[in-house]
Amino acid sequence: MPKYTVADIRNIALVGHTGSGKTSLVDAMLYKAGAVDRLGRVDEGTSVSDFDDEERERQKSIESHVLFCDWNGKRLHILDTPGSPDFVGACFSVLPAVETAVIVIDATVGIQVNTRKVNARAIEQGLARFVVLNKCDLENIDFSAIVEQLREVLGGNCVFLNLPAGLGADFKGVVSVIDPPNDVPANLPLDLQEERSKLVDAAVENDEELMMRYLDGEEIAGEELARAVRTAIAAGALVPVVCTSADSLVGVEELLTALSEFGVPANGLERYLEKKSDEGVDRVPLECKEDGPPVAWVFKVQTDPFVGKLSYIRVFSGTLESDTTIVNQRTRKAARLAQLLRIQGKQQIAVEKAIAGELVAVAKVEDIGWGDTLGDTGGAVFAKPPLPEPMFSLAVEPKSRGDEQKISSSLSRITEEDPTFRVFRNTETKELVISGVSELHLDVIRARLKRRFGLEMNVRTPRIAYRETITSKTEGSYRHKKQTGGRGQFAEVHLRLFPLPRGQKIDPAQFVTKDKFPQARNYNYHEDLNFLFIDSIVGGVIPNQFIPAVEKGVRETMEAGVLAGYTVQDIAVEVFFGKDHPVDSSEAAFKIASSVAFKTAFLNDKPVLLEPIVNLEVVVPVANMGDVMSDLSSRRARIQGSEPIPGGMAVIRAQAPLAEVMEYSRSLGSITGGQGYYTIEPSHYDVVPPHIQQQIIEQAERAKEEQKATS
Repeated sequence: MPKYTVADIRNIALVGHTGSGKTSLVDAMLYKAGAVDRLGRVDEGTSVSDFDDEERERQKSIESHVLFCDWNGKRLHILDTPGSPDFVGACFSVLPAVETAVIVIDATVGIQVNTRKVNARAIEQGLARFVVLNKCDLENIDFSAIVEQLREVLGGNCVFLNLPAGLGADFKGVVSVIDPPNDVPANLPLDLQEERSKLVDAAVENDEELMMRYLDGEEIAGEELARAVRTAIAAGALVPVVCTSADSLVGVEELLTALSEFGVPANGLERYLEKKSDEGVDRVPLECKEDGPPVAWVFKVQTDPFVGKLSYIRVFSGTLESDTTIVNQRTRKAARLAQLLRIQGKQQIAVEKAIAGELVAVAKVEDIGWGDTLGDTGGAVFAKPPLPEPMFSLAVEPKSRGDEQKISSSLSRITEEDPTFRVFRNTETKELVISGVSELHLDVIRARLKRRFGLEMNVRTPRIAYRETITSKTEGSYRHKKQTGGRGQFAEVHLRLFPLPRGQKIDPAQFVTKDKFPQARNYNYHEDLNFLFIDSIVGGVIPNQFIPAVEKGVRETMEAGVLAGYTVQDIAVEVFFGKDHPVDSSEAAFKIASSVAFKTAFLNDKPVLLEPIVNLEVVVPVANMGDVMSDLSSRRARIQGSEPIPGGMAVIRAQAPLAEVMEYSRSLGSITGGQGYYTIEPSHYDVVPPHIQQQIIEQAERAKEEQKATS
């Protein structure tokens, strides 16, 4: 059994923008705490945290890594998360495993785009927050501007636990705000007593009795103040700020002390499971305690080249033991956990038990996935956190013909590790498509596939899944007659085509009325294409046994497309006349006749292409709003509105054709200097402008000709 209890465990995640020094700070914390005997360096490739080949090569965190150290009798589990917006999913996916988010900020730069994102997510998750002003030993720090920005963007409840005694080359130590020294250094950037007053104000705010005593002029100090600070941090009423330099190690010991003394213990936040009921979803409270049956959550999955699949687990209640079985609530099957592992970067240490609050891993359990709830919870599960939607896609195919099977299994492995990575086969465009958060995200995926599995892929921009439809009623017919000796082929089909409401599922009973279709005998409605087939044959001019063949011929032609090879939708087709031959008619003949009749009718109208329209929500600095709106307008976007948000930012809402924003991240990053970001979601289909439609049709015709030439 460990020497500490659940109340002694501090689970924290270092979050923030890339370049803020999170990984260097982790290395410094481990070194100062004696968890490692050598200070790791990112630039030298010796970091304990960034050990992945891709991370060392790019000198950038790509995954979240698990580390630990002990300080002042407390066990600190530390998750070092990526700071790049391209890999923010790896950060968001692990936050439910911790109680405290430590937001690391580069003191020379201030708050950046990902800082805002992770701060908002920490608040949504109900986590306590710490702020670390790192790199205080560098030059050109505008400390007063940083403080103003902190309190504007992260909240007015950001108060300092310590202040830097000097900045830049003069940064040699920090001065406690909660317990000030008798001799106050003269080179503090803020007034110490004023900052202490702000700290006490925030600490006593949630304690009415303490507040009354404070307002009556009583001094709040010592353990009483420490307890009030601890309570206020857990409640989110106080966000402590500390100052450090990971490179020079100044302030690192004080950070460790602050986290061990004021960090929220593993049982310090209210935790809930969710269980579906007849009324909806019920919240089931979960007590984080060492006794009782174990309940755990899988916060990360990784494929290790030596031990295979590793599943990282946060134990929320009870005690988990090696060589035991536990129920996976997703599969409702028991999973055997052969060996528990404590993780220190890439090092794996076998342990026999893990108490509530601990972070451990298990190897080679294939039926465990990210977000799984483990334990006998009666069907209740932990809610998975929302993750960024993949917005950048590539169509892929293996470079080597023999890798068709390998590509499927390799991509499957990556999807297990990365919940923001998607793979699907587009049945309309006949392409295998991979999707990620950004172009860089997919570049890293491709590099990993090559390094781990020896798989190289050809990539290209995916085809847009346009659709085709008609705008007015039209008719067409075709007589299929073929005689080549022996039994011939004969079928004649007459069709009427009607446009249906675009993208709206209809009630066929209300559409097929006696007024509109007096001869209608039957109908079939296909919701996937918003396609209605109506049988109005009278007098057996097409025998009943051939009607399904007529419908099938129409359906197959719709799926293949008429104008440019894209699926037809939003259409009603009525078969109202035809002819057959007692010997030469067949299902095949009627399929051919109905297919040509449909094409003829379709082209008799003025058919149009439909393109997918998406909703965009773009967050940009206020100074860039005009340029961003102008760029969106050039992409045929319709601006829906805009509004300012805290921190000198604004959100712009728009609708735009998917074809125009497939690579929007490049343009937005260029305009905003990397400070802008956006979300995207499907909205509807709309008519393509005529000149663009003609270009798409011509491209489709050229592609057909090229395919013929190479086949």
